[in-house]
Amino acid sequence: MFFAQYYLDCLSHASYLIGDEGTGRAVVVDPRRDVSEYLADAAAHGLTVVGVVNTHFHADFVAGHLELADSTGAWIGYGRRAETEYPIRPLAEGERIPLGDVVLEVMETPGHTPESISVLVYEHAGDEVPYGVLTGDALFVGDVGRPDLLASAGFTSEELGGMLHDSVQRKLMGLPDKVRVFPAHGAGSACGKHLSAETSSTIGEQRAANYACAPMSRERFVALVTAGQSAPPGYFAHDAALNRKDRRRYDSATAARPLSLAEFTALREAGAVVVDARDPREFAAGHLRGAVNVPADGRFAELAGTVLDPGDRLVVIAPERRAEEVLTRLARVGLDRAEGYLPDPEAALEALAAEVSPASRITAARLREALTGARPPLVVDLRTGDEREANGVIDAAVHIPLNELPRRAGELPAGRPLVLHCAGGHRSSAAAGLLRRRGFEDVSDLLGGYTAWALTAAPAT
Repeated sequence: MFFAQYYLDCLSHASYLIGDEGTGRAVVVDPRRDVSEYLADAAAHGLTVVGVVNTHFHADFVAGHLELADSTGAWIGYGRRAETEYPIRPLAEGERIPLGDVVLEVMETPGHTPESISVLVYEHAGDEVPYGVLTGDALFVGDVGRPDLLASAGFTSEELGGMLHDSVQRKLMGLPDKVRVFPAHGAGSACGKHLSAETSSTIGEQRAANYACAPMSRERFVALVTAGQSAPPGYFAHDAALNRKDRRRYDSATAARPLSLAEFTALREAGAVVVDARDPREFAAGHLRGAVNVPADGRFAELAGTVLDPGDRLVVIAPERRAEEVLTRLARVGLDRAEGYLPDPEAALEALAAEVSPASRITAARLREALTGARPPLVVDLRTGDEREANGVIDAAVHIPLNELPRRAGELPAGRPLVLHCAGGHRSSAAAGLLRRRGFEDVSDLLGGYTAWALTAAPAT
């Protein structure tokens, strides 16, 4: 058996290639949109991708099922409740997919979404105990999938939570302890609350350590898994809908298009948003007015999906030799209207010097002084509730998690200085750009974030 996990730290996303080395038949599970790595690995190991399985309609990224199907002729499989604009193979409970001696078996595990499935992997057709189970977003290492994402799409979180209870407590916990667990996400994903940084586990380990796998009533389970969920990023609904559609295919060769300065300027003047992926310090030193800073280092794709609108036309300023990477990562979360990038940002910024401005960043010490002044700024804490609880808060701050800022920006006073902060400074730099684009004029972000604040002692009195 050939078995490979592909893990994207930027999205905390895991996908899988499983093949039978005797027959050369293989299936990809939960693929990302840029599919060249799966195809290259399949070719290198003498495998042909005959099927693509999505364990559910993903909300946090655009899956690569259509790209793989176009490249290989593979069928696309979903749980039997799925409805799509493109042809699919409905997969029902107990259905077996033979690749040769290697066999996959479908287990319906609804709850995160109604159509969710898990995939049992048997290394040999006659094995009584599966090698592993690909759990999608039903079961994570240390957590389970959140059941509230579809609460506004015909199901309540309580209804989905009840389904998830049965899927986890009865079906998945009914597997033998030694069965390996391979989820679709790890730590950092907004699809759950307390995901582990480990990207695989076993049923036995989860039975012993995962709070949601301990025996409990349905009511208790629903209460636990629905409590304390932060608002999902705004792009989740867009991506979940896009994964149902017969959408435009992604092609890296045409996506990474260099723009002349004249093309870039014309697009910007026509309303395209400048996505500046440089480090926040470089951005603060000088950037094009109206640009939004989404640093390429860190959780770029998720942050971009949070502060940018899928309907916006985009033009990119990227760190050196990283333009194709940045454009690919935008496409992974459905930001498809990227027109191209500036091949020489330094020369372009020099040529457009009249349009370049610094961004205001404030140190922790200076913020402490400003808060005692005659016109103190309003401090906005962009972190999640869990981050605040674990690390502490600035007493004067109002709490608007970054995922909620695009829809709650109107709550902020337009005429008062604003200082935004996150944990370290990446998210706050992006959020400040969002607010400046919306007309807020006096916006700063806290250099070093709450980490710097906590390390800077308050002045003696």
